[in-house]
Amino acid sequence: MTTPAPVGPIARGGKALYGAPLGILMLEARFPRIFGDMGNAATWPFPVLYRVVRGASPEKVVLKGAAGLLPDFVEAARDLVSLGAEAITTNCGFLALFQKELAEAVGVPVATSSLMQIPWVQATLPPGRRVGVVTVSAATLTPAHLEAVGVPLDTPVAGTEGGCEFFRVLITAEKDDMDVGLAEADILAAGRDLVARHPEVGAIVLECTNMPPYAAALAAELGLPVYDVYSMITWFHAGLRPRVFR
Repeated sequence: MTTPAPVGPIARGGKALYGAPLGILMLEARFPRIFGDMGNAATWPFPVLYRVVRGASPEKVVLKGAAGLLPDFVEAARDLVSLGAEAITTNCGFLALFQKELAEAVGVPVATSSLMQIPWVQATLPPGRRVGVVTVSAATLTPAHLEAVGVPLDTPVAGTEGGCEFFRVLITAEKDDMDVGLAEADILAAGRDLVARHPEVGAIVLECTNMPPYAAALAAELGLPVYDVYSMITWFHAGLRPRVFR
């Protein structure tokens, strides 16, 4: 019997899941992930794949340098790739520490941290202006985190540790609910502190992937451009699925 010649497009297989090329490695946490948070699937204008890394609590990753967790993140990333992910990101900017190792281990593009945007944003600013960072924890955002993703070590940083809600809910896990208004106030306060100490700051990058819901309020408060994991990942995804102009 003669095999018929193809008459239409050929569908290619080889993956378990289709239509969601971006895989997101999630910390294990129970705080609310409101609209705009990276862990809220409704945030994204495209489908994503999630994988929770068991045992990777915010406290371990943010306060303890993610010590001992690299093998777990590599395994989870490989699992996402086996399911169909064509690129990997994470839901904590502090995982910048694993950028090189994850990229080497999984064989697909990897963008671990919103901090990776800092050199791009710096290139847009006029002479004399700098990028500043608002982070969940300035005390534990070390030179190693910055160096891992090519960020100048003297980058100005302000954190939310002194606030009354955001840091407490996300990192110390004292409760499952969160006062969104108080959380926003903490981030605005950190932004004001940053520009007060560093008036040369001309744009801000938010380290924390839970901060995008507050980016617009911070930009309005300071009158500065604000970039976050949402701006980075929408750019990242645009390369995976370029828009077809026809």
